[in-house]
Amino acid sequence: MKQKGILVVVSGFSGAGKGTLMKRLLETYNERYSLSISATTRAPRAGEEHGREYFFLSKDQFQQMIREEALIEYACYVENYYGTPKSYVLEQMEAGRDVILEIEIQGALKVKERFPDTLLLFVTPPTAGELENRLRGRGTETEEVIHNRLKRAVEEAELMDQYDYILVNDDLDVCVQKMHELIQAQHLRTDGNRELIARIRRELRNL
Repeated sequence: MKQKGILVVVSGFSGAGKGTLMKRLLETYNERYSLSISATTRAPRAGEEHGREYFFLSKDQFQQMIREEALIEYACYVENYYGTPKSYVLEQMEAGRDVILEIEIQGALKVKERFPDTLLLFVTPPTAGELENRLRGRGTETEEVIHNRLKRAVEEAELMDQYDYILVNDDLDVCVQKMHELIQAQHLRTDGNRELIARIRRELRNL
């Protein structure tokens, strides 16, 4: 009997290393996971392909998906919509793959509200000082941008306890292993195995 995949939402501070973590997780355990592909109304950039980086949609198409409740979550940034198509996520889960959404905190809490079995993981550096060092170490952002990202981190830290687990991204390989173990342990939870429990109960009664 094929095991159904689960939905995992990963959030964290800007500079926590979420993107690197996701990339390494998929490289290491490729057969287990799918990274959710978002839909957007913005135009494709050079080298981007429909269905790879994003599902590129018109505003009419996106608004139709909102009306049909075909999105797990969505938001509007700088006059463009971004959202997670429900059909893609459910297809991957039915195929037995655990689907990972890398989204910000407000979106994560909306997903948990709609899908209570979702596993919420929050990624953080070991200290606030390390977070600042990583942001400055990029060498690509102005002092104002760094200040704004740290200011936002203060606000995000207030919601860290809404997550199921906190992952300290100090050693990348260790963090990847811990993330994999937490996700796989989620498959064993009783509230995610109702069908299995019901089937075993039926079989035992019929012995």
